[in-house]
This record gives sequence, C-alpha cells and structure tokens, in this order.
Amino acid sequence: MIVYAATKQQFLKDNDNDDIEEVILRHYKEVTGKNVGTSEIRSWQGSLTYMAKVLRDEGLPSDAGLAIELHIPQSSKRIDFLLTGRDENQAKKAVLIELKQWSKAIATTKDAIVKTALGGGLIETIHPSYQVWSYAALLEGFNEAVYDKSIEIRPCAYLHNYVSDGIIDSAHYEAHISKAPLFLKGPEELSKLRSFLKKHIRHGDNKEVLYELSEGKIRPSKALAEALGGLMKGKPEFVLIDDQKAIFESALAAASEASDQAPKVMIIEGGPGTGKTVLAINLLVKLTELKLMSKYVSKNAAPRKVYESKLVGTIKRSHFSNFFSGSGAFIDTAPNTFDALIVDEAHRLNEKSGLYGNLGENQIKELIESAKCSIFFIDEDQRVTLSDIGSKQAIRAFAKAKGAVVEEHVLSSQFRCSGSDGYLAWLDDALDIRATANPTLDTQDYEFKVFGSPQAMHDAINDKNHGNKARVVAGYCWPWLSKKDPTAADIVIGGYKRQWNLDQDGSLWIIAENSIEQVGCIHTCQGLEVDYIGVIIGPDLVVRDGKVMTSPDKRDKHDKSIRGWKKMMKEQPTPAKKETDLIIKNTYRTLMTRGMKGCYLYCTDKETAQYFESRLNQHSSH
Repeated sequence: MIVYAATKQQFLKDNDNDDIEEVILRHYKEVTGKNVGTSEIRSWQGSLTYMAKVLRDEGLPSDAGLAIELHIPQSSKRIDFLLTGRDENQAKKAVLIELKQWSKAIATTKDAIVKTALGGGLIETIHPSYQVWSYAALLEGFNEAVYDKSIEIRPCAYLHNYVSDGIIDSAHYEAHISKAPLFLKGPEELSKLRSFLKKHIRHGDNKEVLYELSEGKIRPSKALAEALGGLMKGKPEFVLIDDQKAIFESALAAASEASDQAPKVMIIEGGPGTGKTVLAINLLVKLTELKLMSKYVSKNAAPRKVYESKLVGTIKRSHFSNFFSGSGAFIDTAPNTFDALIVDEAHRLNEKSGLYGNLGENQIKELIESAKCSIFFIDEDQRVTLSDIGSKQAIRAFAKAKGAVVEEHVLSSQFRCSGSDGYLAWLDDALDIRATANPTLDTQDYEFKVFGSPQAMHDAINDKNHGNKARVVAGYCWPWLSKKDPTAADIVIGGYKRQWNLDQDGSLWIIAENSIEQVGCIHTCQGLEVDYIGVIIGPDLVVRDGKVMTSPDKRDKHDKSIRGWKKMMKEQPTPAKKETDLIIKNTYRTLMTRGMKGCYLYCTDKETAQYFESRLNQHSSH
C-alpha cells in the first residue's frame, strides 16, 4: 500500500503549488480511511520540504519514481520516502530514505539503540540507520519482486535538523551507518545525500519499480530460508528428541494444509524443560524453508532475543530479527496474512497491547485471525502476572469463533531438572499449587540445597557457573534503584548487596557476560534455562506451621505483574486473593524450574527455609 506515489517532477510540482503536507494528508485519508495526528502532519511538512530541496537537482531524472509512506506488507512498518529508477548499468534500484526531525540524541551502550526526545520524554529508540536498514532487509528477504526481478535496495537516513555531534554518528553505531549512510544538517551533507541518490538513480523508471515493489508477493526468499536453515546445523541444542519430533511433524502438516477456508489452531502443552522453544524455533526454520510466511511470536522479549542470538551466533541485530515478533504487533494485520504464527509462552499473552495496554481487542484473537494456522505453546502454571490471559480455554473459544479446526498435543518428555518429573511434582506439592504424591524430594535425582545466607548461595552458584550457565534470581520484593542510580544496591539482605539485572543487558541478561554478578527477575529468565539456578524467596511467600502463605503487599510497589490487585481486593476480595496467591506461587515455581541440573535456595524467612529443608529426603547429602 502506498499513500502517495508520483514522479520526482510531480512531487516538486505538488510542493510548489500546495502545502505538501495537505496533499499527503488528502492521499492518506483516501487510501487508509483514517486520520492522522498533528505531530505526523508537522513532520511531513518539515521533512518533505527538505526532500524537495534535495531533489531540485538536474542530475536526478524527473521521471524517477517516488513514494511517501509505503506500507511494508505483513508488518506495521512504513517507509518514509522511496525513490526508484535505474543506475548507470540499467540495474533497477530503490533508495529508501528514513526521515527524522531530531536535533539531538544521547548514546547508549546497547546495540543500535539511542535515546531521544519523543512524545514529551526521553525514550530509547532504534538508531535511524538500523531502522531503515531493517526495512531494506524486510523487502530483500520477503518481497518476491525484489529477488525475482532483481531490484537492488539501498537504505539511508536523513536527519535534516541534526548537526553532527559525534553521538548519532559515533563509532559505536558505525556498523549500522556503514550499511545505511546517515546524512545530517548542512549544505555539505545535503550535497552528499544528492550524490548518493544520483549514484543509484541515474535514469527514471516512471514508477515501474515502485509498482513492482508494492505488488510483490510476500514470501520468504530462498536465500534467506537457506541461510536460516544453515544456522541450525551443528547446534545440538536445536536437535529434536522423542515426542518433540512427533509433534513437530504434526505441526508441519497442520501449517502446510491450513488455508483461508480451512484454518487450523494447534495447542501444544508442556511443562518446564519439555523443549517448547526448541520445537518452536525448528518449526520457524522448516516452515520458512517451505516458503511459508511464518513468525516466532512471544509476549516476553527475553526468549525472542536469546533464541535469535543463539541461532545467529551473535547478540547483534540481524537479517533474522524480522522472523521474531512481540505479541502486540498484530492489531491491524489483515486476516490470514501469515501462513503460520508460532506463539511461544502463550500463557503470557495479554488482552490489550501497546505501551499503555490500550490498543487492540485481544491478543489471542488477533493472532488467530492473522494466520491460516496458529500454533500455541502453553504452560498454564507459568501465568505470572494478573494480565496474563493465555489459557487453553480462551484459545479454543477464539479458534471456534473463526471456524478453525483445533488440534491438541502434550509434550511430556522432561529435559529440565535432570529429567526428573519427580522434582516438578514435589515442587507443586511443596508450594501448595496442587497436591501430588511427592511429599519429599530425593536430592540424588536433582540437586536441591537450602542455604543459610544469600552470600553462601550466591558463591555456590558462582562455583557452578561453567560455560556461563548458572544464575541467581529472586522474587520482586526489592525496589530497582539501580535503574536510575547505577551505583545503588537493590537487593540488600544484611551484608549481602546486589543489583537487579542491568538495564543495558535487557532481555539478554541470562546470557550476558558478567550477569552472574546480578540478580535476575521473572521477566529476564522465563522461557529460558541454565544448568544451575539460585533462587531468593522474598517476604511475599512464607510458610507458617507448614502452610504456604503469600502477601502481595510484600512485593515492591512498582511490580507491574500484580498491578491493580488493591482495587481488585476491594471489589472482589475472594477471587482477588486466589488470583494473587496463584501468581506469586507460579512465579516461584517458574524461577525454581529454570535450572536443568539443580536449584539452590535462600529464603529471607527462617521458618520457610526450615520448611523446604524438612521436605528433602534425609538420606541425601545437603
């Protein structure tokens, strides 16, 4: 979809005869039937006036194709400005230009991330060069016209209000700027941008390339599919075992057979360590090889980022980032746009999307509507916030409403917790989630130790940190002071002082180089695993006379996972108490099942520590 398409000549004419932002607004309303906020209109006015200045050059052909706001199918992304034509060798070219009004930015240590003033505050956002390069990668990887009709894509960014300051154009961002040149404020920069455009657009094409692009079928290119497949070879952590392989074949068949007329929904249930994510990633790779348009979706960023970096072998953003998506990205997606959506950690889905939880209708519904086949990986015992709505019942209801055939499978083989289903059953019993036939734990099957001090526990985890595979996590009962003050200690228990997972490690905390030093939380470890996990149980869960009791008021007041619980307590105290009780127990269950070989425990409450100690088989060593 293109909001405005013209030739260079027509664009300059529109710019001279009219307020260009009014022309674009008129086209935008006609094409989308929607209105636009004043800030967007202002940005058109600012940036397009500058682009007109750039294009007033005889060396740029008057019949070059030009588009404003080209919507990239199957994404919510829009390309600000696009110029098409042919180069001196008659090769088809499309130059993407990301336009920004920025005048200053603050560097961060994160890959491709800067801070700038947006919407009234300083916000972390993507560097413009990376942003436009990622759009180019989307077109190269998924637009059939690009790879079948040999259209070369050249991205660049133009920040016409930004005077070079060594921040936006610093060496830290060089890897991205080298792929998508950055042009800033000033006559010299303007002439550099003109030279860049003239190098690629020597002859006009009267919008031919433009229409080929906008009508190109969307499916993954062979080159991208092969590259993605190649990444898995020789990586043992991606090998499918036992029932994973059987369910994988069923899911492949479902995705291959599903159609607009006969949609399918698959629910794959599995507890911690049954290999849900490994199966999901294998499906993504294989479906892409079959030229089926698929994405790996999760509400939490941590599994997406960690598995992308495991697959790609680097934590830097890559061509493959386009295969990974958050669950809130499907609000405006046309029905059955995707052949398959693979939804990991489906128990974490929310009703609403967006930063303020005010967009869309229901994420489960949106995902099912957006794909011919949607595959949900779920463990209802890992719902850890009050806003988690992912349940098998809700998935079945939305599937039925769409008229989709529902298929259900259970992953039973346990690879976590030394293959010990006994540990999981014991934990459910010990946390009073459900009664099981496992009142005591034999620590010869699974290493479980209770420590008398947090320092001793942390030291023991440190000793186990071979190959960066041991971490300490805790319930969210301490404020995150170090987010604002990097020198502050967060978790203070007597002489033990540690910080929460570092803001700059973000979603990659569990695999970051020195993150053994910090304490992680549910959001940076859920869906992921280590060999040994150390868990600090805070005052939100205590045991009195053998009874497990939870206190939401002992969580830190900024804890978003139980946001709204006080209001719920006033309105419906009984269900509210039941719900918060379950969330707190599920959180510790999830934390205590991250370790494949062992879990070390420290409880801030003595009686609670004694309780866990008493439930271990006495003949074991501890």
